[in-house]
Amino acid sequence: MSRIGNNPVGIPEGVTVEVNDNIVTVKGKLGELTQEFSNVSIKVEDGNVLVERSSDKKEDKAKHGLYRALLSNMIEGVSKGWTKELELVGVGYRATNQGQKLDLALGFSHNIIMDLAPEVKVETVTEKGKNPIVKLTSHDKQLVGQVAAKIRAFRKPEPYKGKGVKFVGEQIRRKAGKSA
Repeated sequence: MSRIGNNPVGIPEGVTVEVNDNIVTVKGKLGELTQEFSNVSIKVEDGNVLVERSSDKKEDKAKHGLYRALLSNMIEGVSKGWTKELELVGVGYRATNQGQKLDLALGFSHNIIMDLAPEVKVETVTEKGKNPIVKLTSHDKQLVGQVAAKIRAFRKPEPYKGKGVKFVGEQIRRKAGKSA
């Protein structure tokens, strides 16, 4: 029995959910998202979305919880939005943006200039005495996570000094250096 899949997903005001064949469309004030689904049935009843599976096969059970979670993320995304914050830890690490272009100085011989998708809004915060922060905001949770992971992959945090690009609040497992 899927515990997550059986929970109904509440639909807040201003959000519409439409189900056509094997595609569910969620529209809200921040945008519109679509998702294909299989092996489950999705019903919209009195302000809630219910996901039901067709059989008790292992694959159907897995997809039951998956599609319920995806629907929940889509509904929250078009109503509130999703935000990821990345912190640049290191001497001389900087981030600036002009529109959808993100310019990162991460200790390489050249700056990394990244064009972001139009659905992702980027904001850079630089305060004196604090590490620069890059804020990514969008209605699509998967897209925000993918862009954040790509930025983090440019310079992952290393375990000795903790330098690199990390998520705000992420704990880096530190190692001891050489012992004399």
